[in-house]
Amino acid sequence: MGEDHAHHQYDGACALGWAALRRVPLLWVILFSILVFAGSSTTSQAQSGARFEGVATCAGSTCHGRAEGNGAVVRQDEIATWQEPSSASGAHSRAYSVLASRRGRQIAASLGLGAATSAPACLGCHSTYAPQGQRGARFILSDGVGCESCHGPAENWLAVHYARPATRASNVAAGLVPLDKPKVRAQVCLDCHYGSTKTGQFVTHEMMAAGHPRVSFELDLFSALQQHHDEDADYVQRKPRTDSVRLWAVGQAEAVRRQTDLFARPKFAREGMFPQFYFYDCHSCHRAITDGPERKLTFEKNPGRSIPFGNPPFNDENMILLSAVAKALAPAQASAFDVAAKTFHSAMGDGPRTSQEAAIALRARAGALSDALAARSYGGNAAFDVVAAIAGTATRPRFTDYAGSVQAVMALDTLLNAMVRDGRITVGAAAGIRASINRAYAAVSEPNSYRPAAFRNALGQAAGAIGALR
Repeated sequence: MGEDHAHHQYDGACALGWAALRRVPLLWVILFSILVFAGSSTTSQAQSGARFEGVATCAGSTCHGRAEGNGAVVRQDEIATWQEPSSASGAHSRAYSVLASRRGRQIAASLGLGAATSAPACLGCHSTYAPQGQRGARFILSDGVGCESCHGPAENWLAVHYARPATRASNVAAGLVPLDKPKVRAQVCLDCHYGSTKTGQFVTHEMMAAGHPRVSFELDLFSALQQHHDEDADYVQRKPRTDSVRLWAVGQAEAVRRQTDLFARPKFAREGMFPQFYFYDCHSCHRAITDGPERKLTFEKNPGRSIPFGNPPFNDENMILLSAVAKALAPAQASAFDVAAKTFHSAMGDGPRTSQEAAIALRARAGALSDALAARSYGGNAAFDVVAAIAGTATRPRFTDYAGSVQAVMALDTLLNAMVRDGRITVGAAAGIRASINRAYAAVSEPNSYRPAAFRNALGQAAGAIGALR
């Protein structure tokens, strides 16, 4: 049972990984909060004024509104999955309601926004924030992040996308967003899961100081959590089968491109006389302060960053992973990307103009990598090669900070699951090394107890266990 929707079959191996995460309470809470507090993208500005028809128009019992998934072509229980009250798959439907929660009210009060449920600064990501003139008769703002936030306003494709002689190409031509394309999906998700220039789609440091969760992004993982369909024979007839390694790799590249694009815009890069600290590593400043005769350094020198001593580093979690991907899968571009990344970090000590120019150059390198990673094939040992690169001598020393380390362990889990799906290793073999993955998760279970050396050791053991299965 296939569907024009997001992602691959969420199989037993992936469930093994998330069972492990549930035993790491704070990390699970952080990731779950990210999904709830930063819904998916609203595509209103990109769709030529087409009307948003609302979730109710998709909810018929012969369409996507069945209680159980038993349709012949699509599952037909997509609305029930989207509304699931107790799991991450229902996070988008809850995005609006959290604005009225105690936390949502506190954030809005601290920022002087009035009611969060009517504040544009919140609604850009916590709802399908369509302009008034583009809201159909059944559109309801309080539905939260609905179908059209990701699939595009339905006015021109709703009545024709399921009927003969409709094809995938004709549906896309009518405005259905082609989420099967990794670059497109990443760009849609990043609008809220990192930020965009659209109204209400940028989480400032001020918002985080008021209580908003730190925003993080990993395309393959978030796609799995939000999966509403199966990839079966008829799905593959219409679209390519999802390759998780490609999806993950392109997601890393698009994340770096989005980060540097926003940072290169003065409106987003600064907050008054200060830099916009949203872009920087939270834990470089938010650490315990002690005073005594013996100094206690709370950071390690990072070989990927040439920044002045004591300056907060740009949050380079995706840059580190993209560097590893490039070494493994796009070696012809790896050196140029690393040079651009180091130049960007170094520019932080030279002022806004120089850092802006360096961001633009790095954005171009990330874009070129995204193109290359989207176009290449991923057979053979691609996933094994990336795992080895992440834990290799060139990359592992760069895991000195909490955010990058979280990205790294999620990457290993994602790539391990991809190996199972592709038949490279068995479910039993993956389960046999779960203890090694769990140790790496445990090393990032809580920011205040994070110890870089212990994490790097756990990461190396986990990568070694995966590599032994090659």
